[in-house]
Amino acid sequence: MNRVVITGIGIYSSLGMNREEVTKSLFEGRSGISFRPERKAMGYRSGLTGYVSRPNLKGLLDRRARIMMPEQAEFAYMATIEAMQQAGVDIDFFQRYETGIIYGNDSCAKPVIEGIDLLREKKDSMLIGSGSVFQVLNSTVTMNLATIFKLRGINFSISAACASGSHAIGMGYLFIKNGMQERVICGGAQEVNDYSMPNFDALGTFSTRESEPTRASRPFDKDRDGLVPGGGAATVILESLESAQARGAHIIAEVLGYGFSSNGEHISNPSVEGQVRSIHRTLKDAGMSAAEVEYVNAHATSTPAGDGSEAEAIFEVFGGKVPVSSTKSMTGHECWMAGASEIVYSLLMMQHGFMAPNINFEHPDEHSAKINVLPETLQRDFDVFLSNSFGFGGTNSSLILRKWK
Repeated sequence: MNRVVITGIGIYSSLGMNREEVTKSLFEGRSGISFRPERKAMGYRSGLTGYVSRPNLKGLLDRRARIMMPEQAEFAYMATIEAMQQAGVDIDFFQRYETGIIYGNDSCAKPVIEGIDLLREKKDSMLIGSGSVFQVLNSTVTMNLATIFKLRGINFSISAACASGSHAIGMGYLFIKNGMQERVICGGAQEVNDYSMPNFDALGTFSTRESEPTRASRPFDKDRDGLVPGGGAATVILESLESAQARGAHIIAEVLGYGFSSNGEHISNPSVEGQVRSIHRTLKDAGMSAAEVEYVNAHATSTPAGDGSEAEAIFEVFGGKVPVSSTKSMTGHECWMAGASEIVYSLLMMQHGFMAPNINFEHPDEHSAKINVLPETLQRDFDVFLSNSFGFGGTNSSLILRKWK
């Protein structure tokens, strides 16, 4: 079995468009959430979002490449080139050494809707454009990036709701651990356009605290009234330890364990038992005890049921001492991206010796009172963390990483 390490990370989110900006936001507890009147005009109950502006790719990619990409693929491209630069790899390297890609993505709303609208208006499908078909598929990120970067290894997308990005990293880890790949580009991407979230808004799960956008996302807080949708992309470059050392790469961290489970119950309600099984599985895979985990980056999205269940699961496994925070308090829920971005956020904290705050945590409820939620930034070095990701359909994923020394 190969050891699996991380040699590059990239991030493009509401907290910043690169690692430096995002690290500063995390340390300062700066929220990336804002109010978008365009959503209210469309009929959304909530106009809150962790908004991310689209990058200008002219000069970076030719027109043919650009027309194939919806916004989440553009976000993923930006995150990936940053990760590649840190890892010291480029297209020439990928042409010489087989590299795979596994990315989490679970929706492509805008190009689907725009294509249908155009068809209804023009009554001619030929006017939709040749690039549209490559934008509407859930595999749009992997197919575009694999083409752009000339990747020749494993190539597929993970569609697992809000655990997609975490499962993508977990699957990349398994491919390398079992000797099937030397390196895999992994991550998650989430669209933020106004077409992307009305179905979720219809469930009544979004916060309506529109007068205070930066205070709206309140994971674990007694007064939370729902989540805030966000998005962007995050990339993690995984390699076998042997490969990374052979080329003299700078190693950031090691992936020690991947755990997963399915609740097998309600399609949207969380399960403490299912989450506990996921956490125990990753601890077993890592060969670690719960006492060795120094920080937990919680999935907690700021929903009443979800946060309470996770607090109980964390307490059951770890007790009440391990520091816990949900970076969704600042980003909102980045959905398909979250499982990957929260790995990047935690790695940035670990590299810079702090644990980001769970902002807006003012009054614990009966569940969160049992665990050690951080209301403010904690300046403390740590070497091992666990990140949870849970999604609709009862899909659960947990990852344990350790700082490389």
